[in-house]
Amino acid sequence: MKPFIIVILMLNTVVMTAQQKSISRKGLLKTALDQKMKSTEIQEITMAAGQGAPEHLHPCPVLGIINSGEAVFQIQGKEKVILHEGDAFYEPKNVKILHFDNASSDKPLVFTAIYLKKGNEENIKFIK
Repeated sequence: MKPFIIVILMLNTVVMTAQQKSISRKGLLKTALDQKMKSTEIQEITMAAGQGAPEHLHPCPVLGIINSGEAVFQIQGKEKVILHEGDAFYEPKNVKILHFDNASSDKPLVFTAIYLKKGNEENIKFIK
C-alpha cells in the first residue's frame, strides 16, 4: 500500500507543477480587416511626457499595444478613451485619428504599432 501512496503523491506533484507552468492567454483585441496584406512593419514608438500627436490617418490598418504609460485615444466618430499599459488598439485605414496623446505630464508613453500593408503605403499622413 505504501508504494501506491508514494506513486499517487508523486503524480499529484507532477500535475501541480504542470499546472503552475501552464500557458495562459488573455484576449486583447479582435477586429476584422477588409484587405489582403503583403507585408507588416512593426515600430516601437516613444512619446515624451505631455506630447500629443497631431490629427492624422493611416493609409493602412494599424494594430498596437501600450507597453508603458497611458494614451488619450480618439478615432473620428468615436468617444475619447484612455488606453492603459497592456491595452491593445486598432486604427482603421483612412480614418481620422483625432487624439493619440500621452496622458501623463511626467512619464513617457511607449507603444508598439503594427502596420498591415497591402503595398507600399506610408505609415502615417498628418492632417494639416
